Amino acid sequence: MIPGAGAEHLTYSVNWPSGLSLGELTISASRISGDVGKAGKLSFDGALDASLPGFTIGDQSEASDDFCTAHFEKHVKHGARASDEHSTFDPAGNRLTRETIGGGRREQASPACPMDALTFLYFVRNELAHGRLPQPQVVFFGAAYNVQLEFGGAQKIKVAGVDTDADRINATVHGPASDFTVQIYFAHDAARTPVLVRVPVSVGTLSAELTR
Repeated sequence: MIPGAGAEHLTYSVNWPSGLSLGELTISASRISGDVGKAGKLSFDGALDASLPGFTIGDQSEASDDFCTAHFEKHVKHGARASDEHSTFDPAGNRLTRETIGGGRREQASPACPMDALTFLYFVRNELAHGRLPQPQVVFFGAAYNVQLEFGGAQKIKVAGVDTDADRINATVHGPASDFTVQIYFAHDAARTPVLVRVPVSVGTLSAELTR
């Protein structure tokens, strides 16, 4: 949920299961006014600046005002190695074109209102703000993932040392080679701000906590 016509910028501390810092995650969103006679657009950015030297992940997406993705970019850098992938959606033809810069290009089918991971996060917040939980959905993050949400109950949790009332949403994710459940805690504020995320990995659970 984007506050008004302005912008939002959220910063999270990302930690290993041991509690050691993995780095900092930033997520931002803004609403872009459309040209005369055209609808406005939504712009989303996500970036992980890891504590590992030379390791960064950056994502950008552009969507319609009703949370349908038009374009998504994924950038990964690890030392001297870099990977850039662009995904362009054609809702009229229900097609997705994925292109790796310096690599291959392929097309695949997509829903009438496709969503990438960043757009989907804001769509979920908007639905929660209106008292709704989204139905199972295909979400694109390079590959296509089936995501099903389940309400996990209201809880009081500590966020940056402050007691915070939040709803836990369990997101079960099924992908080409993955099957896991992410826990996302959304605050009881008007914007339904995600304040804590827990992601299972092979060595335990990574956490991303909103810094205040």
